[in-house]
Amino acid sequence: MNAANNDAVVVIPARYASTRIPGKPLADIGGTPMIERVYRRACLAKLPAQVIVATDDERIYEAAAGFAEVRMTGTGHQSGSDRVGEVAAGLHHGIVVNLQGDLPLLDPALIDDLIAALRADPGLGMATIAVPVSSSDELRDPSIVKVVCDRGGRALYFSRSPIPFDRDDPGSGKGALHHIGIYAYRRATLSSFCSLPPGELEKREKLEQLRALENGIVIGVVRHDGPAPMEVDTPGELEKVRAAVADLTSGERAAR
Repeated sequence: MNAANNDAVVVIPARYASTRIPGKPLADIGGTPMIERVYRRACLAKLPAQVIVATDDERIYEAAAGFAEVRMTGTGHQSGSDRVGEVAAGLHHGIVVNLQGDLPLLDPALIDDLIAALRADPGLGMATIAVPVSSSDELRDPSIVKVVCDRGGRALYFSRSPIPFDRDDPGSGKGALHHIGIYAYRRATLSSFCSLPPGELEKREKLEQLRALENGIVIGVVRHDGPAPMEVDTPGELEKVRAAVADLTSGERAAR
């Protein structure tokens, strides 16, 4: 973290009531709660001045208070963005990064790149990440969100459908982008976004970033060439992350 330039903060929304993995932020990964792993990865980013955990659950608060700054929020939030927005309203930072609490192996450079994108382009209200789609199966998977951009790297549309559709080579996935749900907002943009009602496209696709596009908020898309970070949304994905952490730990021990 960089205390010298304090215009950016990372807020990690964490809720206990996950339908697939109850208590997901506290899930054990190699002897460490997942929320702590996400927090410590975020702290390795160079540009944020501060990292905060935001929760409405006392169990998460008590677990995280031992290693992080934690803010309690209201219980009625419909999304992580709303929870982040409540915390951001009491902060002075001009840039707020909404980091999902289920990315325990996140590359901290993604956070820095989002902040740098907003600093570099005053026309952006928010920024997010995308990586190349790696297979036709990934392109067709509705759980994986795709994004298409204009020539300047600004989002045109997000969808669970295979976009863009290649009429000459259907299903190839060539040039398609896999959206990664990490966002950096200007604080004023986040405040406006949280005050907006869900849009028609958002309700159809179940993608809240479409609310921003429907209301003229410009979203910059930062492209990375590497694979998508491992996300924990199902018990199977949790086991994959546990195995990956175990492999990393074994490799570090062998290198000593």
